Amino acid sequence: MRTNDARYALLERLIDHAPMFPPASLAPAAALEEDARAAASPHAFILARLVWPASALAEAESTERPISAVLDRPLPADARVDAVEVPPGADLAAVPAVAEIYVETPLDDRLEERLDGLVEHGLRAKVRCGGTVAPTAEELGRFVRACRERGLVFKATAGLHHAVRTSGEHGFLNLLAAAVFEGDEDEVLAEIEVGALALDATSLRWRDRSAPADELARARQGLFHSIGSCSFFEPVDELESLGVLPL
Repeated sequence: MRTNDARYALLERLIDHAPMFPPASLAPAAALEEDARAAASPHAFILARLVWPASALAEAESTERPISAVLDRPLPADARVDAVEVPPGADLAAVPAVAEIYVETPLDDRLEERLDGLVEHGLRAKVRCGGTVAPTAEELGRFVRACRERGLVFKATAGLHHAVRTSGEHGFLNLLAAAVFEGDEDEVLAEIEVGALALDATSLRWRDRSAPADELARARQGLFHSIGSCSFFEPVDELESLGVLPL
């Protein structure tokens, strides 16, 4: 890792690759092939874990990639996983003992209460940014602030293929910036002007705010862990179109 490069600090191990999940929905063999292609990419420093259904773990035995298992069924006792991802409403007391556990958290009136419960159990949060219904910038900003206030690490999933927010989808650079620029979460999440967000070797910038590599690294390590994406290459292509990549 180039510790003085803001692009590495913000993007390293950002994408949890989920090729078996919609809209990609690849079969297991094709999903493993696509993940191997991502791992061989010049931009593989952005690649984090392979996200895989717990019900299909036997079909991922050939890979040596670290796995985050989505609990669509109970985890086998001998499962080799680095993390698990838990659907909303699950019994937290029944979650298996794994180092990192991400619990999907609805953005409803009980958000703060739910997050307090995660802190109590030593768990992490997971937020859905797209799909059937996408949260508003204000709802997502509330989530980021609440996690920051609690020192609660989170990951995000769904609808984050664009770097910068469009009229219908959140941008992953917007969400990263919201984790960095405390106090401006709603505004930066609502930003749709591509030129207003910029990332280069020196800093991440939004309007009149900027953050160097060390601040970006702290935000990634202490707040925003990763994004789940069924595609590795779509977010990478977005970064290339903005001139962030190649390094």
